Amino acid sequence: MTTHPLPRGLDVVLAGRVPYRTALAWQRALAQERLAGRCNDLLLLLEHDPVVTLGRIADSAHLLHPDGIDVVEVERGGDVTYHGPGQLVGYPILDLTLYRQDLHWYLRTLEQALIEGLGTLGIAASREPGRTGVWTSGRKIASIGVHVKRWVTWHGFALNVTTDLAAFDRIVPCGIPGVVMTSVEREGGRGTGDGSLWEHATDAMIAGFEAAFQVRAQRVEPAALPV
Repeated sequence: MTTHPLPRGLDVVLAGRVPYRTALAWQRALAQERLAGRCNDLLLLLEHDPVVTLGRIADSAHLLHPDGIDVVEVERGGDVTYHGPGQLVGYPILDLTLYRQDLHWYLRTLEQALIEGLGTLGIAASREPGRTGVWTSGRKIASIGVHVKRWVTWHGFALNVTTDLAAFDRIVPCGIPGVVMTSVEREGGRGTGDGSLWEHATDAMIAGFEAAFQVRAQRVEPAALPV
């Protein structure tokens, strides 16, 4: 009789509203824990107060209106990105030696997780050739920027759920002139049963992550974080 291995486990932490610099410190500490084998693979799901982050290839000319908002330079790939309330941010802390040691594969699989999740919300999403992230009808709904050290990942994705899209006027999102940003709310996304759009989006992204990465997610309390 043929047997199949059980899916890998994934701890999911719903951390709520967390200051960006706090979440960045968590990620860096958790990546070190994962490198040392002292914690499981993790997915942090949270939202931030308004902040602009600059990736490794960020062009300062893409930060149009920096006054009155925190600006943080980080080690992720990509250009300039806005985070704020109503945006579901996901930070996977994964050991890719257990999956595939291939950064291109990882980026495409992150996109697939978002595409799967958005599909359950009634939004047909896809990739754009030559561009990282997820799109719907030519509008960008999710951004991705990652960092990998010794095949352990941090940073991740940002999905606009109920985000105030006017906030993106501060920047040239991801350094793409003329890009139109959108959100789950703007695109008429919906869940089934009771609960808010935010709750439906969270559940959908967890399910999408399970399907794309072939993992079994279990929710753990923030107090369980080893930091």
